[in-house]
Amino acid sequence: MIMLKKIIGREREQKLIEEYIQSDKPELIAVYGRRRVGKTYLIRKFFDDKFDFYFTGSFETPRRIQLDLFQKSLQRYSGKKLKQPKDWFEAFGQLQDYLSTLKKDRIIVFLDELPWMDTPKSNFLTAFSYFWNSWASTVENLKLFICGSATTWMLSKLIGDKGGMHGRVNRQIYLRPFNLEETEEFLESKKINWTRYQIAEAYMTMGGIPYYLDMLEPSMTVSENIDQLFFSEGAVLKTEYDFVFRSLFKDSTLYRSIVEILAQKSVGMTREEICSAARIRSTGLLTEALDNLCKCDFLRTYHAFGKKTKEQMYQLVDLYSLFYLKFVNNDNSQDEHFWSNMREMQARKTWEGYAFEQLCLHHIPQIKQKLRIGGVLTDVCSWQCKPFTDADGNSYKGTQIDLLIDRRDGIIDVCEMKFSNSNFMINSAYDERLRDRLATFRVLTKTKKALHLVIITTYGLVSNKYSGDIQSTVLLDDLFQNII
Repeated sequence: MIMLKKIIGREREQKLIEEYIQSDKPELIAVYGRRRVGKTYLIRKFFDDKFDFYFTGSFETPRRIQLDLFQKSLQRYSGKKLKQPKDWFEAFGQLQDYLSTLKKDRIIVFLDELPWMDTPKSNFLTAFSYFWNSWASTVENLKLFICGSATTWMLSKLIGDKGGMHGRVNRQIYLRPFNLEETEEFLESKKINWTRYQIAEAYMTMGGIPYYLDMLEPSMTVSENIDQLFFSEGAVLKTEYDFVFRSLFKDSTLYRSIVEILAQKSVGMTREEICSAARIRSTGLLTEALDNLCKCDFLRTYHAFGKKTKEQMYQLVDLYSLFYLKFVNNDNSQDEHFWSNMREMQARKTWEGYAFEQLCLHHIPQIKQKLRIGGVLTDVCSWQCKPFTDADGNSYKGTQIDLLIDRRDGIIDVCEMKFSNSNFMINSAYDERLRDRLATFRVLTKTKKALHLVIITTYGLVSNKYSGDIQSTVLLDDLFQNII
């Protein structure tokens, strides 16, 4: 095993890397994912920064400077004086000459932020394609790792390329944000010993993005950390939003428009609704943008219960973006303790309830594991309806169910998600609301399946005369469980 130092989480990805470097053929491995998710860290830490060649692109830097930096890096690794390459063809030719001199069981090359090297009129991709197709793909012990945050470039120009790189990327590793279990382990490594409730509070504002989590200070409370990162003078995560979209997506304006429209409607929107609200045309560019946002974990798609595929919904689930657009964007209060001062306000409590629902959607496998249906085929969806009157004159209120787990074993789990700082109590009014919701759902959907009420909450339920109607309870602790 090459790995020398412990990496938090990423067990699956590490096994894949080990498998690829032990193969008996040349490997071109693309590692991609949302910016700040830890792609570079994973590769560098796995190999303990011991590469036969390493180079990283520079954001919005001219070709001439990129080539100069490439030459300097190659000189350090080769120990030879090299002339300044006039273009990328010459640069990769120099790399080929150097790598050809190495007599090793494995040659490990890491080209980081590849999309940033592909500046306008640079012919970078053509040169890289020629390097791989004409020579590198014939070197059995060469393992070439390429990495990039610019998802549109990685997916369309490299992995999905129809030209010289078509089908050449034989390995892909998509890096997702941390889940709660990985977040807890990461914070413990930083000597941050918070309760799981406090970890959930932090997760609901910045998600499982390691770069953001690494900014948390153990000497501060969760609210103090959020104030410092989002609301203080020069707050780091106040300016991060713009940079994330500019660095991830070529047409960042379109991507931001989609995200900011979806931030206004918690249940999500159809493609047609997005077009109407954002005043954009339904074209291939929109299709690509929606697809890329989903692949970067900014959006999720789902189908409302009983709806057709073409009516799929798009929902914003990136917790950092949701928090930023709700409380930070256009904030002119200049209150550096904004979040701490909001603690007892209803606006914060309402937000925490909504953010906890999103946290739960990020942990569906853990919920299914607690319900002991990990091996059961399921559809995860939502459902809503407007007020209506049935054929017998019975009136029904409009209602919404944010999480339905439609199981193939004849059961639908109707999930209620409640963020509470103590055991959640079902009172008479809430019990009536639950019963009305189930009745409305059954009448409108005409389902014959059994409906099981599931409460997903932080600490559990208060035992009273209403709690007996709940078939299952999922606790915050359950969302921290490892899925084997």
